[in-house]
Amino acid sequence: MPLSETDLEAIVLTLELATVTTLILFLVGTPIAWWLSRTRSRWKGPIGAVVALPLVLPPSVLGFYLLVTLGPNGPVGWLTQTLGIGLLPFTFWGLVVGSVLYSLPFMVQPVQNAFEAIGERPLEAAATLRASPLDRFFTVALPLSLPGFVTAGILTFAHTVGEFGVVLMIGGNIPGVTRVASVQIYDYVEALEYGEAHRLAAVLLVFSFLVLLALYSWRPDHTRK
Repeated sequence: MPLSETDLEAIVLTLELATVTTLILFLVGTPIAWWLSRTRSRWKGPIGAVVALPLVLPPSVLGFYLLVTLGPNGPVGWLTQTLGIGLLPFTFWGLVVGSVLYSLPFMVQPVQNAFEAIGERPLEAAATLRASPLDRFFTVALPLSLPGFVTAGILTFAHTVGEFGVVLMIGGNIPGVTRVASVQIYDYVEALEYGEAHRLAAVLLVFSFLVLLALYSWRPDHTRK
C-alpha cells in the first residue's frame, strides 16, 4: 500500500529539517570542534560538557526550556519579537533551532576527534612553509579530517530525522509546518491506526539501516593501509 499524501508531506518536511540542520551545524559545529581540539583552556571541560549535554538530557527537558526561552516571555522570544521576526515556537525555524541544539554533539564530537587525530606535525610542517593559521586550517586540517566530517554529517542528518521529543515540544503538530515523520507515526498510534503507523515506521527503519550501512561501509582510500 503506497504512502498517503500526508505521509509524503511529513517525510519531505523531515528531510528539509534534517538538511537545514546539518548544513547549519557544519558551519556552527566546525569552529567549536576545532577550538575544543586545540585549546588548553580550563573552559574546555565545561564547554565540552555543555556540547555533549543533549546526549544524556531527556528531549522533553530540552524542548521545555527551549519553549520557555523562545516563548513570548523568554529572552530570545522578546528579542525576536523586537526585531519583527515573531515567535519561533510552532514554526519550522523553531524546529531548526531545537534540532541544531539537540544534534550538536553528533556533529562536534566526530569532527573534534578527527581534528585531534591529525596531530601537530602536519600543521607544524605547513607553518614552516609560512602558511598562515587560516591556510593551515583549510589546506591541511580540513582535508585530513574529511572522514570525521562525513561521519558527523551522516550521524547529524540521521539523528535529526529520528527526533521526536524536542520537535513535538517546540513545534507541536501542525500539518505541513511542524508535523515531521516521527510525529506523524505518533498520531497514527494514538488513533489506533497501526497499519498506517507500520507503513511509515518501516520507511524510517529502512532509511536508518541504509544510513548506518553507509556509515560502517564507507572507507576512504587514504585511510586504508
